[in-house]
Amino acid sequence: MEQDDAMTARADVGVIGGSGLYAIEEIEAPREVRLTTPFGEPTDAFLVGRLSGQAVAFLPRHGRGHRIAPSELNFRANIWGMKMLGVKRIIAAGAVGSMKEDIHPLDLVFPDQFIDRTHHRVATFFGDGIVAHVGLADPFCGVLRSHLAGVARDAGARVHDRGTYVCIEGPQFSTRAESHLYRSWGASVIGMTNMQEARLAREAEICYATMALVTDYDCWHETEESVSVETIIDYLRKNATMARNVVSRALRTLGTVTETCACGSALQNAIITDRRAIPEVAKRRLALLVGKYLGE
Repeated sequence: MEQDDAMTARADVGVIGGSGLYAIEEIEAPREVRLTTPFGEPTDAFLVGRLSGQAVAFLPRHGRGHRIAPSELNFRANIWGMKMLGVKRIIAAGAVGSMKEDIHPLDLVFPDQFIDRTHHRVATFFGDGIVAHVGLADPFCGVLRSHLAGVARDAGARVHDRGTYVCIEGPQFSTRAESHLYRSWGASVIGMTNMQEARLAREAEICYATMALVTDYDCWHETEESVSVETIIDYLRKNATMARNVVSRALRTLGTVTETCACGSALQNAIITDRRAIPEVAKRRLALLVGKYLGE
């Protein structure tokens, strides 16, 4: 693959592949794009090309070969890289455990809420002289989420179009006590990655939705085996096939979906810092995000 940069490689849609979804072979005329961001290197090269008529950028969340643990992911560089490429919408896929009896392995869940149980992750582009508070009451783009859920249902998947994703630190799975606690909170699925992506995508004014691929019942279920790596790997393979199918189908009609969400203007009234007090170095560092609001 030839290498390129964000000046010549552009994409409208970003796809972040999680455990099991490490590549989308159907991408046409792929180019490998390696980027440098103000926050370091993304987890891998972006694969930029066309899929179902859309310009798309694919990123394997954990790197090719699954080399990077959830807490080691450079979420800021990954989302910033998507922004550099011109991405307006991100479809994220990832393996999750079910926290409800009626959400079965191999089901697809499109959550509309999060509970954050991570402790050691930076999840904002702001700070160091510039403060912004974006709204996150509804952390997923409702328009994109609904579109994906409808496409997945048409593709034959068993779909849950709402739910709460509890994001834990990992890399270990939950204890039984934790699993029962999260169930008492009304959580639908449990995973280790998507919360930070959603926060950062909102700050970057990118629509973001998650396709949660269910692999197991975590460890709360009394009649099912406790989660094991062997079980998860088996379901990962099956889920990856469905995920690629849903992404391809979704992109075919995504261009006809009207953007009625407010994701693209999330920063409009969010920058709290007095413009006169913002250091020039901060303005330059975040120009990709805030330049249009600061007159840069």
